[in-house]
Amino acid sequence: MAGSSHGHTPAAWTGVIIAFIGFCVAGAFMVMAQPVGFWAGIVIVLLGGVVGVAMRAMGLGQQERTQATPHSGQVPTREPAGVEG
Repeated sequence: MAGSSHGHTPAAWTGVIIAFIGFCVAGAFMVMAQPVGFWAGIVIVLLGGVVGVAMRAMGLGQQERTQATPHSGQVPTREPAGVEG
C-alpha cells in the first residue's frame, strides 16, 4: 500500500527494539547453556509486545483510518481560453 506508515510509530519501534534485545539475551544464554538466562530473555521478548500495545493504547501507535467516500465520477472541466460555444 503506497503511502502507508504501517509500523513507523514510536510504539512499533519501541516494542520491536525491546523484543530484539530480549531475543539477543535469550540467544546468548542459550549458547552458554544457562536456562534461567534464556527464559529471562524470553520474558523480555514478551515485555516488548506488552510495551508496544500499551504505547499504542496511549496514542503513540498508528491511527485508525476511516473509509473515504467513493468518488462521484464527475471531474470538473474548464473550456480552454479563446473557445466560444
